[in-house]
Amino acid sequence: MAEMLVSDLKVIVFQLNDKEYAVPVEQVKSIEKIMHITRVPHTYSFVKGVMNLRGVVTPLIDLRVRFGLEEQAYSESTRVIIVSVEDKEVGLIVDGANDVIDIPSSMIEPPPVIVGITAEGFINGVANLDKRLLIVIDLVNILETDEINAL
Repeated sequence: MAEMLVSDLKVIVFQLNDKEYAVPVEQVKSIEKIMHITRVPHTYSFVKGVMNLRGVVTPLIDLRVRFGLEEQAYSESTRVIIVSVEDKEVGLIVDGANDVIDIPSSMIEPPPVIVGITAEGFINGVANLDKRLLIVIDLVNILETDEINAL
């Protein structure tokens, strides 16, 4: 029984443009509602600014913009997923986040080649679960860029 748990990936599911993405739960610190964003001058378009979260100044990345999707006004369902990668805390702005699920690792396939150039390198794999297609993202690649390291 314990072996099966090792092969499961526990993820938080979030939405962008009616597609569902997944991020490993162990990299997620919290999920917040969008709060006041302080703009930071001279940053990339996907870096929306910083947010003071319980005394910690956290950079915010709009994943829509990061993935080359059309920007949208934030709504009541907009969420900020606070993730921690290699001692860096960053907030990812997403359309919505509401599910925690286990994905059997046998269900995760390598990313298809034609997903879109912009998202290339950001995707760890794709899981097909009961008519749901989940795109498992690679946080290290999303956050490992000079423009974010400079924040």
